[in-house]
Amino acid sequence: MSVQHFLTLADIGRDDLKAIIARAIAMKRAGHNDASSSVYTGRVLAMVFEKSSTRTRVSFETAMAQLGGHAIFLSPDDTQLGRGEPIEDTARVLSRMVDCVMIRTFEHDKLARYAAHSGIPVINGLSDTYHPCQLLADMQTYFEYRGDIAGRKVAWVGDGNNMCHSYINAARLFGFSLAISCPADHQPDQSILEAAGDFVALAESPAVAVRGADLVVTDVWASMGQEDEAAMRMETFRSYQVNAGLMANAGPEALFMHCLPAHRGEEVTGEVIDGPQSVVWEEAGNRLHSQKALLEYLLS
Repeated sequence: MSVQHFLTLADIGRDDLKAIIARAIAMKRAGHNDASSSVYTGRVLAMVFEKSSTRTRVSFETAMAQLGGHAIFLSPDDTQLGRGEPIEDTARVLSRMVDCVMIRTFEHDKLARYAAHSGIPVINGLSDTYHPCQLLADMQTYFEYRGDIAGRKVAWVGDGNNMCHSYINAARLFGFSLAISCPADHQPDQSILEAAGDFVALAESPAVAVRGADLVVTDVWASMGQEDEAAMRMETFRSYQVNAGLMANAGPEALFMHCLPAHRGEEVTGEVIDGPQSVVWEEAGNRLHSQKALLEYLLS
């Protein structure tokens, strides 16, 4: 029997993704009274971090604790990976010691190589190409506030990065239309775009992308590992800021999301992220619940 991994949203079918979100909402409502709180006693999640994080580490570690299991934090400095051990060898060894592995790294190829040699589920906690766990939380948040996202319009404004790629996958899987506005030299990967077909379209400007949107999403202009490009990117993305004027083009009940951390005054203004249309705090908190449901799905 093949092992179920979660490296991109497309690794899990539409019906199962919706079931995970429904389960996350139910778990959230049940809180500490959820019946699954002791089902996974003795189960262990290894968390491998090559990129630092607040939300990813805390949400996964708390999720395993609430499921009755345990999480182990591993950095390159703490493991043989930091001394050059082949990632394939680490995968073979950890498969014999823990029940699931979450990896937060740079190159997506590392995840694919690790998963190919792993006998247990591997979760993408973030790579330079995809961030599927964040999309589970985003979709959960939209479902809680507005119901099913199928048939709705989502606008992505900013960099065609890993979050943008995961939104492209989500559009196809959840059945919404995605309008993307990015600078010419920062477009999303063409092959990922093409796989989504008519669910995704590039817009000529942020205002066009946001027009009539039910959800507006952005991310930082310089991601981790791009610090040397920050000044250049500031100039390139200046007209892609999500502010009150841009949000005025969206639908009357449009929501705003951001995966955090946010840089107020750059990709988003304080007026928007701290305003009534913003659901970023609920979105951030939902990382716990959606990942808890994901772990239950994979460990079952």
